[in-house]
Amino acid sequence: MGSYWSAVNAYKCEDFAGYMTEISHRYPRVAEYLENEVGFEKWSRCHYLGLRYNITTTNMVESLNSMLVNARDFPYVALLDVIQEKMSKWWNDRRIVAMAITAPLTPSWESEFRPRFAQSNGRHTLQLNPVTYHVKGGELEGVVDIFNKTCTCKEFDIDKLPCVHAIAAAHHAQVSVYSLVSPYYTKEYYVLAYGETIYPVGSQSQWDIPNEVATRVVLPREVKERKRGRLKTSRFPSVGEFRKRKNRCGKCGAYGHYKKKCNSQTGSTEGNQPTDVPV
Repeated sequence: MGSYWSAVNAYKCEDFAGYMTEISHRYPRVAEYLENEVGFEKWSRCHYLGLRYNITTTNMVESLNSMLVNARDFPYVALLDVIQEKMSKWWNDRRIVAMAITAPLTPSWESEFRPRFAQSNGRHTLQLNPVTYHVKGGELEGVVDIFNKTCTCKEFDIDKLPCVHAIAAAHHAQVSVYSLVSPYYTKEYYVLAYGETIYPVGSQSQWDIPNEVATRVVLPREVKERKRGRLKTSRFPSVGEFRKRKNRCGKCGAYGHYKKKCNSQTGSTEGNQPTDVPV
């Protein structure tokens, strides 16, 4: 799996090709699946067609599902009230945090960015033209264009955050390093993201419903014959996904082991931790 994650996070396509070669030698069917059925642009950082910054997943649905796990059985109006209340709290909490920031960048990115200043020290910088600089030193050298905000190491291009080469070039050009940072990392954009207030909808008796909506006839949905048994409330797991399942002992009644492996003589429930099992 090490080669896979290295391929996922590779900034340069030539580095990605080397990791894919390792995967092809060890797991040829996996490499064929990733290339032909999935496509590199869907999981590789260097092949992604848009601006992903440092985000390697877009699956926010599961996060919302986990938040609404207890409210999904509510009536629609009550469910919307739960969503509104949770969003209002999130927006207000993050607004308070954003307003208290004193650094130019958000806290997580300021802590990510600061160590690069020390790493850029001691690098030899050669100016090639008014906006292009060749930075040597360290494991990898780079050619930086501070006008177009690019570097041959590709970190500056993809993350939109100056790499160590760009920082060294900015110092040589006497340009503010923070002027090269994407505005989406700054405190100002963080405040703007949560600047609006999410208000409650209010009681249904206070709703102002347009006449064309109030007079609209909405037919009930088509009801199909329900299958026997209890309705499924959780989604089907993906391939290779692990879930916690509680194994109950038929001898002592405890969870976490089976009757054959039970050492209890008195029905003790110690050690009843659920185990990870593949589904």
